[in-house]
Amino acid sequence: MATSREAVRPEVRPWPALWALVLGFFMILVDSTIVSVATPAILEDLGSDVGTVVWVTSAYLLAYAVPLLITGRLGDRIGPKKLYLAGLALFTLASIWCGLTHTIELLIVARVFQGLGASMMTPQTMAVITRIFPPNQRGRAMSLWGATAGVATLVGPILGGVLVDGLGWQWIFFINAPVGVIGFVLAVRLVPDLPTHEHKFDLIGVVLSAAGLFLLVFGIQEGQKYNWGKITGPISVWSLIIAGVVVLAAFVIWQSRNRGEPLLPLGLFKDRNFSLANVAITTVGFAITAMAFPLMLYAQAVRGLSPTKSALLLVPMAVISGALAPFVGRLVDRAAPRFIAGFGLLCCAVSMFWMSQVIEPDVPIWQLLLPIALLGVANGFMWAPLGTTATRNLPLHQAGAGAGVYNTTRQVGAVLGSASIAVLMESRLAHNLPVRPGGAPASAEGFAGGKLPEVVRQGFSDSMAQALILPALVLLIGLVAALLFTAPSYLRKQPQDNAQPAEAA
Repeated sequence: MATSREAVRPEVRPWPALWALVLGFFMILVDSTIVSVATPAILEDLGSDVGTVVWVTSAYLLAYAVPLLITGRLGDRIGPKKLYLAGLALFTLASIWCGLTHTIELLIVARVFQGLGASMMTPQTMAVITRIFPPNQRGRAMSLWGATAGVATLVGPILGGVLVDGLGWQWIFFINAPVGVIGFVLAVRLVPDLPTHEHKFDLIGVVLSAAGLFLLVFGIQEGQKYNWGKITGPISVWSLIIAGVVVLAAFVIWQSRNRGEPLLPLGLFKDRNFSLANVAITTVGFAITAMAFPLMLYAQAVRGLSPTKSALLLVPMAVISGALAPFVGRLVDRAAPRFIAGFGLLCCAVSMFWMSQVIEPDVPIWQLLLPIALLGVANGFMWAPLGTTATRNLPLHQAGAGAGVYNTTRQVGAVLGSASIAVLMESRLAHNLPVRPGGAPASAEGFAGGKLPEVVRQGFSDSMAQALILPALVLLIGLVAALLFTAPSYLRKQPQDNAQPAEAA
């Protein structure tokens, strides 16, 4: 066990350490979106089919999401710096492997290892913030972490388009090599070796959590592909989802009865703010992921924009989010989080509802950019207070476990958003597209990067607009959760109490 005042604290330089970690975190998030732009090129070059090439993304997201509970806890045991460096090395080497592959099967395998590397890195970034920053500075630190997520959503598609057009799809992976090397060197030099905590590893919990999350995430993620029916033989999408829920329920029961040291300390959820922040970040993960699909499809299919030009629509969001990050970070350290996070979630819901009202085949682009700019304000005000509130009251020896839970709920929310918006878009398209002679509905089949035929453009626009109402409604759940936050205790203390070291047992 660590002592209550640890010797490493005077040598720690929190901000350089955070910048080193943010570089790796940025690379992970870019890789979550960059492949979508390259999918047609991969499809053609490797001679694959659509059903198989989808697994280039699905395999990465599964391997990223499923182990997060485990890697968060493992960081507490062996040290967040060591696990982060191991994950960064694995991610970088797997990226090179991805670029060198010549078959779709090997590319999918390499993407699995990429996802595993990402899952090792992500919880450590939050855990290190919790452990090296004093409570009254964590808001500013977490705002940088959140701004990174916002900028990455823009850079991924744009960078992907430029690299695919100029050098080939392999370079969306090769680009990670120099970034990974620089990130590794900076992390070795700048991230402190924090004291570890002697945790026993809950092997039964590891198996149950991994199996349950895999079944649940796989079922939700692949449901649309199989029309929510049979996958093979007696196995259906719904049987996998139900099995995942049952296994996760068994995991929770085991965690409550484990007299040793459980993988997921359920006591974390006794902290009201931690529980509410996990609810809120799930809705944010859901909404941000869900929003991208109808917006990008509308931009390309109805407006005829290229993937790169479509991604440029998000420039106001990224710029405003990044500009607001320092201001919001300071505000989070001084004010109650319920109003800051609540304002951000409200702006996010309003921006998506606003988009749903302005999306039309011939709407001026500037009118579309206004709600996207408001989405930038929302991003600036959501990520920092939610992340800071989730981890602020956790025992420091459980920082990794808490970060693992938080990132797991965010990823599960993203998968739910992806699956739900796909179902809703399909439903609205079936309702809104005109009917062909003979009673069959018209469709967007044959769209390959240009404008849709005039006969389906209005119906397609209406379908994408109506789909955006779903993430807006889901965000209202997160808004209610954020408004129930309690003020952090340090705001009620004397100023001298705020300067206490963050690293304690």
